[in-house]
Order: sequence, then C-alpha cells, then structure tokens
Amino acid sequence: MQIEDKELLEQFRQPETKEKAFTAIIKRYQEKLYWHIRRMVIDHDDANDVMQNVFIKVWNGLENFREDSQLYTWLYRIATNESLTFLEQQKKKSTVSLNDVETGLANKVIADRNFDANRLEWKLQLAIQQLPEKQKLVFNLRYYDEMPYEEMSKVLDTSEGALKASYHHAVKKIEEFIKNN
Repeated sequence: MQIEDKELLEQFRQPETKEKAFTAIIKRYQEKLYWHIRRMVIDHDDANDVMQNVFIKVWNGLENFREDSQLYTWLYRIATNESLTFLEQQKKKSTVSLNDVETGLANKVIADRNFDANRLEWKLQLAIQQLPEKQKLVFNLRYYDEMPYEEMSKVLDTSEGALKASYHHAVKKIEEFIKNN
C-alpha cells in the first residue's frame, strides 16, 4: 500500500521519520522529474546535475511547503525553474548567441549513439529542440507528461489560454519541421 503525499509530508516534519519520508518522496517522483528535466537539458549528466539541485532545494524547502498545491506540482515547478536556470547559465557561460546554444542542444540529440535521422522519434526530438523555450516546455509537459492545462498553469504560473496557444503553435512548428526534414 502506497502512503499518500500528505502523510509523507507529515512524516517529513517529524525528526525521527524525516529522512525516510524524503527518501520515499524521491523514489516516488524521481523518474518523472528526471525525464522532465532531461527533455529540457537533453544531456544525461546535465539532467543528473539539475536533479541533484532540485532535491537539495526540495530538502531545504519541504518543511515550509504550505500545501496550497499538490506536492507533485510543487516539485515540477522547482524542476522547471532549476532546468531553466541551468539553461540560462549555459547561455551565459558560452559567449555565443542563443541560436548557437539551441543548435548545440540539437547537436546533442544528433550525437547520441542511437541517433537515426530516419526514425520519427529522432525527428520529433530535433523538432522540439527548434522550438522557443516556453513552447518546448509546454509541449513536453503536455505531450510526454500528459499534464492537464490546469495543472500546468500552476506549475508555470501562466493562464490556461496562453498554454493552449503555446502548445498549438509548438505542434504546428513540429509538424512543419517533420514534413520538411
């Protein structure tokens, strides 16, 4: 039987069960968060680095989590912000333009030893890398995580209408990319 998030949070607030509860939270959400981060930063090692930062922030902030939203929403928001911060730092580190960074992400997809340009999933990954950051994020949350717009609006602090428009534009750009490549 799986313990509810609410009970895990209560256990986290007790010194004697804090670490056990945190471990249970990590086990429950680690894989979903990893893939959410990985789709944004592409590289496995970078995703692991971001993931560590996420769990440090979670450890430090969980005691003050007010439960205004679901735990999962709060975790996604931290993972999203940490991923965007990481990407921003990458842009600043490299004295190249944003286009060069995006090209670099697309090149990471191509450099993967399993890459096959004829396979649709690789074309999809390349197409996603061509999207602006916000559209990429919305597309990944909706397409891969099947996150409802209502939940997404809490994670990204954006209206549902704006998210639907971003997703629609992302899908159109992806379809166009796949048709032409």
